[in-house]
Amino acid sequence: MKYGILGDIHANFEALSAVLEEMGKAGVQRYISVGDVVGYGANPHEVLEKLRSLKTEIISGNHDQAICGQLSIEFFNSYARASCLWTQKELGEDELEFLRSFPLVKEFSGFTVTHSSLYYPENFEYIQNTYDAHLSFEHQDARLCFIGHSHIPIVFYKKKKKVMFEQTNEIRLNDSEKVLVNVGAIGQPRDENPDAVSAVYDSDEGIIRLKRVRYDVDKASRKIKDAGLPDILAERLKYGR
Repeated sequence: MKYGILGDIHANFEALSAVLEEMGKAGVQRYISVGDVVGYGANPHEVLEKLRSLKTEIISGNHDQAICGQLSIEFFNSYARASCLWTQKELGEDELEFLRSFPLVKEFSGFTVTHSSLYYPENFEYIQNTYDAHLSFEHQDARLCFIGHSHIPIVFYKKKKKVMFEQTNEIRLNDSEKVLVNVGAIGQPRDENPDAVSAVYDSDEGIIRLKRVRYDVDKASRKIKDAGLPDILAERLKYGR
């Protein structure tokens, strides 16, 4: 089975469309999102419609929860708050109810998916170092787990009780006891590379491949400005920050 693992989309329809086109060429059979499908970007309707049409399995992200009223926006920065409030007004009740249906964690055949960390998924902690990864590994029963949240693609490995990390485009499961893969972000990368990033997991081969995909950044940025959202949300797309 080839799974398309979609990183944080954040209502960026241009980026999502480009990624899905590449995944179609790669023979992806099933789509799974690590969450934060809305927020920041200007196309929440289109993104949700596309994900639904593909029968995508979607995990709940902190922006998804904030927009549908499951999480307070009190601790969000001003730009994130503005985008959440704008998106709330844009979406209909059916779409908000759809966001509320997303689970925090879901087990699949041989792997787990959550937005942030398995050790406290409802708190949306970032996994930024090997200690954070160690805490999540303690709650990871499957060999493999996919996450997002930080918008930075990185892989953590557990080998003989030691946790290591690297940034690579290909991961082989047989090389480690446990693997934690942050697939980065489709809609708002923050590793100084503006290209969308996502992963294809071939469960038959036991290989995960991360790929960067170029998309029409100018169009996505222009839509954000035209919607009256904060300019910084448009400008940062050009620099991957």
